[in-house]
Amino acid sequence: MSTTPSPWQAAASKAARGHENQYRKDGETPYSAHTARVALTLILRFGCRDEEVIAAALLHDLIEDTGADYDEIQEQFGQRVAELVALMSKDMRLPEEEREREYDRQLAEGPWEARLIKLADVYDNFCDATTDAARHKIREKIQRALALAKGDERLAEAAACVRSLLD
Repeated sequence: MSTTPSPWQAAASKAARGHENQYRKDGETPYSAHTARVALTLILRFGCRDEEVIAAALLHDLIEDTGADYDEIQEQFGQRVAELVALMSKDMRLPEEEREREYDRQLAEGPWEARLIKLADVYDNFCDATTDAARHKIREKIQRALALAKGDERLAEAAACVRSLLD
């Protein structure tokens, strides 16, 4: 039996270390709880069993929110995981409107697994929202994520799960 951690185990540890001292909007919940819930949403709600996709979900905010970079993730987790994490990362140097357009474009043009992670991300953000204003803002993000998933049968079950939040 191998004692080498699987990609998702190593990713969970890296995410916890990378997001250390970061908290969700409530100021109390460690940020790494969000990345763990996104991965659990992939597994438990969407039926994903791809360990590299689960690893990417755990790491999905690392480039955007910490000092980690693509090369570091690629070295430790491989090109596929690094590419998925990069696709989940917004270019914070751009003005907000342009940044959001570019983010949607890169998700639309990337592999379907990036859109699957995005669906899990908005699912968790909606479930974690504590105010009506926050839920309203996340509803807009859900609509954008659902538009990106439209027509892709591989995303149909996950999209239906996310869409049920709006009912």
